[in-house]
Amino acid sequence: IMQGINMSNRTIFHIDVNSAYLSWEATSRIQQGNDLDIRTIPSAIGGDIDKRRGIILAKSIPAKKYNIKTGEPITDALKKCPNLYIAPPNHDLYMNCSRAMIDIFKAFSPKVQQYSIDECFIDYSNMEQHFGSPVQGANYIKDKIKKELGFTVNIGISSNKLLAKMASDFKKPDLVHTLFPEEIPNKMWHLPIEDLFMVGRATAPKLHKLGIYTIGDLAKSNPKVLYNHMKSHGILIWNYANGIDNSVVTTESDVAKGIGNSTTIPFDVEDSKTAKLFLLSLCENVSMRLRQSNMMTSQVSISIKTNEFSYSSHQCKINTPTDITNTIFDNSCKLFDEIWDKTPIRQLGVRVSTLKPNNAIQLNIFDTDKSDKLRALDHTIDNIRSKYGKSSVVRASFLNSSVKPMSGGMPTSDYPVMSSLL
Repeated sequence: IMQGINMSNRTIFHIDVNSAYLSWEATSRIQQGNDLDIRTIPSAIGGDIDKRRGIILAKSIPAKKYNIKTGEPITDALKKCPNLYIAPPNHDLYMNCSRAMIDIFKAFSPKVQQYSIDECFIDYSNMEQHFGSPVQGANYIKDKIKKELGFTVNIGISSNKLLAKMASDFKKPDLVHTLFPEEIPNKMWHLPIEDLFMVGRATAPKLHKLGIYTIGDLAKSNPKVLYNHMKSHGILIWNYANGIDNSVVTTESDVAKGIGNSTTIPFDVEDSKTAKLFLLSLCENVSMRLRQSNMMTSQVSISIKTNEFSYSSHQCKINTPTDITNTIFDNSCKLFDEIWDKTPIRQLGVRVSTLKPNNAIQLNIFDTDKSDKLRALDHTIDNIRSKYGKSSVVRASFLNSSVKPMSGGMPTSDYPVMSSLL
């Protein structure tokens, strides 16, 4: 079992944008002079409404009254609410809003970790002398974002990342909540087990069969029994239920030790061929960034998040450091074949680490000629894409497919608990 480390002197914020995509779209329209705030009507951000394809990516509070759910097909949402206003996604807008928000955070702490496009962790430890108590500081940040950027956030406060994230999910919108270890019994243990981070639709029924219905039930259960039924995932969620998390807020300089991207897929991927096409798309992006950094990698890792929100990852060493897209992709496919258990996939990630400058690498003498040709080809393609755009050169395998040739606009994120579980 993971042992908790005394980190009670830490203060961690988790900031989560309220209905991010929809809020950012509404704010942009208001700033452009539009009188209608789509947050006040049944509305959603979704796919192609004319072709009635895609899923709901975000919804307004009025849309919740019609039981509109994030992730459901647009066709199903329109059956519940025929007058539902649906706006198409605008990823460039989302990236700009995310960057503006992070710029504000960096004025409050040198330790800011972007967890996703609409979520961040801030290490507020020792910042009280500058911005007041944690609650005062969080409210100041929350109000500053609302005033300057036009959208609202929830902020959770605790002594670790896990509890801060749980706190930010309490009552919304535009609120600050605390969840310190001493508050766990009163604020968290009464919640249904489904509200615990990393307990998905597949895990909850297994816990119910064990007589576990609340987070408190799980916290007080026997971890050995959980391990017998769910292996390491049982220990993971037992730690979560008890508020145990020893991970730290990683900064951009920490992320620079590796290069990674992930992509959330708007449908369940159930076959290896499609999954590997997404992996190739990610490898194209990661490998290009690796070469632009004049670095080579000796380690490749992939991550998989299923449609039940369970998470797994796998990594391998590469004997000869490389920056070749095909080599990174081949290793990613091997890792995928070793780790995937056929559960439908909703997110994939690729990351390269153990980086070294490409001018200090001793190449393998047995495949130097082949490597040189592949490297020259990659650099030629990079130059064309840099000059004429990423879509100027694409692999034939992406033609007539729904997969973008280069996926992953955001760096991959670490989950709160990164320590050994057993």
